[in-house]
Amino acid sequence: MDRGFMQLAALEGELKLSHKKSDFGLTVSTKELVLQKPHVNYYMKLANIYSIVPFQTAGFKAVTFASRKAAGNEISHLSLGSPHYRIRVSEALVHNRSGQFRIGDSQFIMPIHVALLRAIAEHGGMNTILTD
Repeated sequence: MDRGFMQLAALEGELKLSHKKSDFGLTVSTKELVLQKPHVNYYMKLANIYSIVPFQTAGFKAVTFASRKAAGNEISHLSLGSPHYRIRVSEALVHNRSGQFRIGDSQFIMPIHVALLRAIAEHGGMNTILTD
C-alpha cells in the first residue's frame, strides 16, 4: 500500500464497501463514493452522479485529468483486465494536502468491481443493467 494515501475525512452515510489497490482505492457509503489516490481524495455524492457507463480501455495506457483550479495534470494508469467505467458527476469535493475545494461537472474513469458497482447503484437510486 502506498504511504501517500490520505486518511478519509468524515464519510457521509454508512460505510458499505471499500477496496484498495496499490495505486488507488474506492470507498462506497450509503451517500458517497470516494476515489482515493496517493495525496488526493475525490468525494462524489451518490445524488450528484448522473451517469455510469462502461469505458473501453483498448488502445489507452493512461488517462489525464486536468483541473482548472489545480496546477498541472494528474495521470492515472489504467488497470488491464479490469472493467472500467466513466462516471459523470455534477459536483465533487477534492481533498488534497493543500486543502479542500469543489469542482463542477466532472468525469472520472476508473476500474470498478461489480460488487462496488452494485452498491453505488443501490444506494444512489440508479437503474442498472449489470452482466456477470
